[in-house]
Amino acid sequence: MARLVLSLDGQVMAEYNMNKERYTIGRLPDNDIRIDNAAVSGHHSLIINILNDSFLEDLNSTNGTYVNGKLIKKHALQHGDVITVGHHQLRFVEDDEQQDEFEKTMVIQPSARPVEKLRTATAAAEAAGAAPSAATTGRSRALADGAAAVKKAKLQVLSGAFAGREVELSKALTTLGRPGVQVAAITRRAETYYIVHVDSGKENDFPLLNGTPIGANATRLNDNDVIQLAGVKMGFFVN
Repeated sequence: MARLVLSLDGQVMAEYNMNKERYTIGRLPDNDIRIDNAAVSGHHSLIINILNDSFLEDLNSTNGTYVNGKLIKKHALQHGDVITVGHHQLRFVEDDEQQDEFEKTMVIQPSARPVEKLRTATAAAEAAGAAPSAATTGRSRALADGAAAVKKAKLQVLSGAFAGREVELSKALTTLGRPGVQVAAITRRAETYYIVHVDSGKENDFPLLNGTPIGANATRLNDNDVIQLAGVKMGFFVN
C-alpha cells in the first residue's frame, strides 16, 4: 500500500495510507488531506488510485502543484516523488520498496553486527578499574537479557529520503547506521532503552542525541528523543 508523508520544513506532520480511490488535497475542511495554509487553494490537487498506479492532478490551484520541483498539471506518481503544495511537501511512498531500501541502507543485519565491540569496550573499562555507570551496566545486561518484559518502542525517520519510515525496536539489540561512516546500537532491558556508539569512519565522531554527542558511554533514551546517526534524524518513541 502506498502512503503520503506530509511535512513542513523537513518535519514530518502526518501520514496518510492510500486505501481509497480518490484523495483531494486542499485548505478546506472537506478535503481528504487538509493543509490549513493560505498558500494552499481550497481544493488544490487530486490523487486518483487505479489498481497499483496513482495519478496526481492539479485542480487549477492559484500557486500550482509541483513534483520534484517541476510544475505539473497531471503526473503519474512514482516511489519517492515529492509533491509540493504551497509551503508543504507530500512524499509518495510505496511501502514494500521503502522498507527494503531503508533496511538495506540503515539496519545492520545480525551476521554483520559488531556486537563484540560492545562487549569488548565494557570489559576493557571494568578491567581498567573504571566503575561502570548505571547506563553502561544496563547496556551490558541488555546484550545478555532479551527475555525481560519491555515497553514497546520504535524509531521514526524524520529526515531524508526515508522520512516517515518506522522501525520497531522489538529485539534486545538493534544495530543501525552505515559501516565505515557511523554505527550505533540500541539495547534494552526491562523498560529501559540505551543507545551506544559502536564505530565511525572518523575518530570521536559520535551520534547526536537531541543535538549533543553521546560520547563513548551508553546513554539512556527517553520518549521523544531525537537521534542523528549517519546523517539521518530519527525520533525515539515509546508506545
